[in-house]
Amino acid sequence: MNRTKITQSIKNYAYSLGFQYCGISKVEFLSDEAPFLEKWLNTQKHGLMAYMERYFDIRLNPKLLVDGAESIISVLLNYYPKNPEHADNNAKIAKYAWGEDYHFVLKDKLYRLFEYIKMLIPDVQGRAFVDSAPVMDKVWAKKSGLGWIGKHSNLVVPKAGSFFFIGELIITEPLEYDAPIQNLCGSCTRCIDACPTQAITEPYVVDARRCISYLTIELKEAIPEEHKENMQGWIFGCDICQDVCPWNIKFAVPHTEPRFEPLPEISEYSLKDWIALEEKTFKKIFKNSPISRPKYKGFMRNLYFVQDNKD
Repeated sequence: MNRTKITQSIKNYAYSLGFQYCGISKVEFLSDEAPFLEKWLNTQKHGLMAYMERYFDIRLNPKLLVDGAESIISVLLNYYPKNPEHADNNAKIAKYAWGEDYHFVLKDKLYRLFEYIKMLIPDVQGRAFVDSAPVMDKVWAKKSGLGWIGKHSNLVVPKAGSFFFIGELIITEPLEYDAPIQNLCGSCTRCIDACPTQAITEPYVVDARRCISYLTIELKEAIPEEHKENMQGWIFGCDICQDVCPWNIKFAVPHTEPRFEPLPEISEYSLKDWIALEEKTFKKIFKNSPISRPKYKGFMRNLYFVQDNKD
């Protein structure tokens, strides 16, 4: 089987696994992204996410992750829910966390895709990645022609929006590569204008220290009081910049992945219900959920911070 047929077979199998999009880019040093990343880190816009400072060289060069790497296969999986409304607007949870942890779901599919590739190319080597290693996933998805990085820093897929998880397979086999597409954000600034904490400090630059997602998930300390009146009911993550994006308003469609169906509690609980939650129940409900990340203590911190402003 020649390279063209192998490439198309890989994409077809990715689609059969439920991925909506699959693109392929050539492994190379990210020379264009290097100064941007360095400036972002030097100006402390990553906040207290110390892991962002580590493995700087690896983030820019996938060959340091996979010896002999030639190709990056990027895949996208839709997570937009059938009913995007919240049970209580005083207790909002980002849509990506409504169902089973996406790390599990995407990795299961990526492992199956890699096993298929090994059937096509028996001596291929590679690794699967889902937002848990120093891989600049949005950059590689952009390079593989799946979309462009919007002013809110999320990948935007033409006529589909941005409610997608990204995963990668980095493999040692050369394939046929896709070309990047045009950035179609134009003069729109809706995401910048809508952010209540002004976290998008300029187009394409997000200061994590002001981002509600960072404040409610990554930050281990107390949420700064300056954000008290700006949380808009978000107790875990935030979707504001995506919800106002015209590409999502016009084109986002519900996912078809059963494992992303919302937990009953997320569909039904009010702020009062969440605050009454005991730790053992929290651990049981969110055992396989992204919401377990800040742990019970962090989750309750968010709830009380929002409740105090509501009261």
